[in-house]
Amino acid sequence: MENKVFGINFKNPVIAASGTFGYGEEYNEYFNVGALGGICSKGLTLNGKPGNRGMRVLEVRAGLLNSIGLQNDGVENFIKNQLPIMEKLETNIIANLGGGTIEDYELGAEMLNNTSVHIIELNISCPNVKEGGMAFGIKTRDAKEVVKRVRNICRKPLVVKLSPNAEDIIEMAKACQEEGADGLSLVNTFKAMAIDIYKRKPVFDNITCGMSGPAIKPIALRMVYEVCKNVDIPVIGLGGISSPRDAIEFMMAGASLIQVGTANFIKPDICMDIINGIDEFMEKEKIKDIKEIIGII
Repeated sequence: MENKVFGINFKNPVIAASGTFGYGEEYNEYFNVGALGGICSKGLTLNGKPGNRGMRVLEVRAGLLNSIGLQNDGVENFIKNQLPIMEKLETNIIANLGGGTIEDYELGAEMLNNTSVHIIELNISCPNVKEGGMAFGIKTRDAKEVVKRVRNICRKPLVVKLSPNAEDIIEMAKACQEEGADGLSLVNTFKAMAIDIYKRKPVFDNITCGMSGPAIKPIALRMVYEVCKNVDIPVIGLGGISSPRDAIEFMMAGASLIQVGTANFIKPDICMDIINGIDEFMEKEKIKDIKEIIGII
């Protein structure tokens, strides 16, 4: 199951997704987190954020709605306090970096350059505060600009996390590649909402939220397949993966690695089930190298 991606060795293709795994320490009480291919940090912003007010998480049929609002203590605090914890887990570390302005992204990337982080995952689903709050990941020209600027500063492998809410995700993927992205990860959460019929108002203070979980998997899989056909850089697939079969589907669609998110809340050691399931599938199907099935369809 080993694979070299972005010039980095991954012991297997399974990565814990951002925002669902903290910094790995808590999950290490349930299983050896070091057995994972990698861990993606909680979403980081330059100066930290308190997060959204009111209700933040709501379980729905076959999925999860969240309106966390990127609560975090900032890049500097992450480097000082959380990163040393992640280093002890002995697996690849991916820092998920967000920002409200391009300058925030640039400064955050610069600070992460001189750390043990292996990869920076650029979260362009963040609202652009200078442009009225529309996410950088909606319009291709906005994504193109932020990737170009961060690429000029970032000395780590740069993976851009794409939003499924983009106007044209294929064009956006191609633009990110053109501006020097080393890879892409997709998909982030789908824009959604819920209404409390008794209070006669939206459940979340922000009204809209992000949806993840098994319900989005077939759509995420289709997007990963389409993007993989149109770019020449590695893709990390995610979106509703909750079983070995799901993970294998994403790899057959072209993903070199996969991330597991919401499923971690259902079963804390689900990543190990997925790793073991992929191993069993490969043995049963006489697949000697995971690369044999990546992009096979």
